[in-house]
Amino acid sequence: MRTVLVTGPGGAGRTTIAAATALAAARPGGRVLLLSAHPLGDLFGTPAGPPDDPAPVRDGLWAARVDSGAHFRTETLSFQERAATALELLGARKLAGEELTELPGSEQSALLHALRRAAAGDWDLLVVDLPPLRDALALLALPEQLRRYLRRLLPRERQAARALRPVMAQLAGIPMPVQWLYETAARWDAELAAVQSLVEDPGTTLRLVAEPGPAAAEALRVARTGIALHGLRVDALVANRILPGDAADPWLATLVAQQRKCLDAWHEEWPPGTPVHPVGHLGRDPRGPDDLALLDSAPEGATAGSPVEDPWPVEDRLAEENLFVWCLPLPGAVKSELALVRRDDELLLTVGPFRRIVPLPSALRRCTVTGAALTDGVLRVRFTPDPDLWPRAH
Repeated sequence: MRTVLVTGPGGAGRTTIAAATALAAARPGGRVLLLSAHPLGDLFGTPAGPPDDPAPVRDGLWAARVDSGAHFRTETLSFQERAATALELLGARKLAGEELTELPGSEQSALLHALRRAAAGDWDLLVVDLPPLRDALALLALPEQLRRYLRRLLPRERQAARALRPVMAQLAGIPMPVQWLYETAARWDAELAAVQSLVEDPGTTLRLVAEPGPAAAEALRVARTGIALHGLRVDALVANRILPGDAADPWLATLVAQQRKCLDAWHEEWPPGTPVHPVGHLGRDPRGPDDLALLDSAPEGATAGSPVEDPWPVEDRLAEENLFVWCLPLPGAVKSELALVRRDDELLLTVGPFRRIVPLPSALRRCTVTGAALTDGVLRVRFTPDPDLWPRAH
């Protein structure tokens, strides 16, 4: 399955471009799923279904809407049933579905759950209408982060404690929820692993949608570093709502010039493998499949699924300098906003507003960090073999 994750600065028209992308890819005999948290009835003329039962909207195209409120109520009631014994011991009163109001963070949980279900489906193409750019990057990083927390808080090597549950229950006279706790953590980890696998799959790419202008240019400049830090691949930058170049009105001519200046800058800043694809302004808000068909949202060269090189290669300089160099491309990174900490077998990276904790490659775990330098958008971290840990030749 190929997956296209569509995001961009708020108000850039990412939902419309996601719908146009899915519609352009749909064909008789194919299976394309569009996943969105927004109503899609105005765009397709028919409402979307829930994630577990997507609605067919065109030949080869299905659409599903993520309802975070319904998901929150379902998950809360389900958790309440699974934890019934522990809650009874605490004297808790059960909550009814009609009194539940979703809490902050439920949108992310609902979308991750929908992504997991979609990953298990038989689709040729999955198009996901993500939240605005900064929120989308945080969402895509969440599975990796939460799995790390689970491993730290409930390490698998301690699951042998489950064997003590019957003994502890007899001594205390009450059931102990140790096994339930680990089973719940294992279930969460499996669900998060499925989403993380989807995000990291070679067939998954990010498609950015932005309306050319100073605000969008700044948002994309900052986001480029976060995209690289989290190892995401961009297949295209869609420049949306491009005005016609022959505008006679001086006010419109100024906007056209601003858009063209921004487009020229994007062509220079983004690598050749990332096409900058203009989509013309229709002069109205797109409504219905006919308007979506007018939006050429499928740029040439925007492909996925082919093998890619290691984005963070390790250079072996043992013979020449007795060190390894870990090369981390971070376009747009500023030295003053960069922080690097080695902790055990992990590297804690902070670049501006973004942060990621990554495990070290096996060879570097037996080394010590001896320096780092940021040059031409690449962070090069130097590692020297630890003589106490590195095998010696005899």
